[in-house]
Amino acid sequence: MQALRKNKRDLLHAGTVIPAHPLALNEKRRLDEAHQRRLTRYYIAAEAGGIAVGVHSTQFEIRDPKVNLYETVLMLAAEEVEKAQLLYPFIKVAGICGPTEQAVKEAELAIKYNYDLGLLSMGGLQNWTEQQILDRVRAVAAVIPVFGFYLQPSVGGRIFSYDFWLEFAEIANIEAIKVAAFNRYQTLDVVRAVCHSSRSNEIALYTGNDDNIIADLLTTYRFTINGKTVEKEFVGGLLGHWAVWTHAAVQLLKEIKNCKASGRGDMADLLTKGIQVTDMNAAIFDSAHSFHGCIPGIHEVLRRQGLLDGRWCLNPQEELSAGQMEEIDRVCSAYPHLTDDAFVAEWLRSENPVKV
Repeated sequence: MQALRKNKRDLLHAGTVIPAHPLALNEKRRLDEAHQRRLTRYYIAAEAGGIAVGVHSTQFEIRDPKVNLYETVLMLAAEEVEKAQLLYPFIKVAGICGPTEQAVKEAELAIKYNYDLGLLSMGGLQNWTEQQILDRVRAVAAVIPVFGFYLQPSVGGRIFSYDFWLEFAEIANIEAIKVAAFNRYQTLDVVRAVCHSSRSNEIALYTGNDDNIIADLLTTYRFTINGKTVEKEFVGGLLGHWAVWTHAAVQLLKEIKNCKASGRGDMADLLTKGIQVTDMNAAIFDSAHSFHGCIPGIHEVLRRQGLLDGRWCLNPQEELSAGQMEEIDRVCSAYPHLTDDAFVAEWLRSENPVKV
C-alpha cells in the first residue's frame, strides 16, 4: 500500500488549489499533445498546488478502448511536472472510476506514473449497495491513497447516507474527500460524518461545490461530540472551475486564508465575491441547461486565452448550449478581477519569446 509523503500531506491539509485538468484536442478530435503539456505547465506557473488528471474535466471517454487516452494523459502530466524540477511539493491526483477491477487497475497505473492520490469516483454504480461500494473503496485504498469524491447526481453521481460517509471515513489510507454534491444537506452529511469518525483529524476536506466555492472555504463546521467541540473546515478546492482563471483562484485562496487568520474582518467582501464566482461558474458550467455545456465552457475560456486551439470534445455532441457564449461574454466583462487574462498573456509571451 502506497502512503502519502509527509510534505504532500502537509500541503493537502494546509489547503491548496488543485485544478481538474482538461483534455486538449485538435479539430480532428485527436489529442493535441503540445497544448496538453502546455496546460500542465500553465497550472504550475499559476502556482497551483497540484493537478487532477483523468477526471471529469479530462473527459471520461478517454477510457473508451477506441480512444485509449487514459494512460497517455497521466503520463504527459507526470512528465511535465518532472521536467519542472519543482523545489516544493506538488500533488498529482489521478481520476479513478469504474467497477472494482477497473478501479484497482487504474490505481496501479497511477502508481506507475508516481501519482500521489486517486480521486475515486462513485459514479456509474447506481445498482451497487453502499457496502459494495465501500468494499471497492477499501480495495483501491490498499493500492493508493484515496481522495474521496461525492459527485452530484445531475452528472452521474448518487446520494449516499450519513452512515456511508461515517464508515468511509474510517477506512485507512483515505486522505481527503472532495465534496461536489452541489447541495448543502449532502455536504453537511459528509462533514458531520468525518467529524464523528475516529479519523477526523486525518482527512482533509476539499470543496468540489463549484456553485459555492468561497462560502465553503469560509465556513467553520462545529459539532459537540461526546461533550467536546469538534470543528472542521474546507481547506482547499479540487475544482473544474479552477481549470480556468487558475492564477486568480490561487490569489483568491490566499485572500480567504488571510481573512480567516485575521479574524474574518473582511468576510463580507469575500461573500460578495463568492456570488460573483458562482455567477461565473453558472456561465462556464452551463447550469441553465443541466451542465450540458460544462466541458466546452471550460475549453472556451482557455481558447480565448490562447491556452487551447479550440473547444473540441471527444463527443461531438458536447458543445456550448444556446446562449452560453453570450453568458461567458457577460461574466468575463462583469468580473475581470476574477480572471487571469493578463497573467496568461504574459506567461505565453515568456513561453514563446519573439525572436529578433
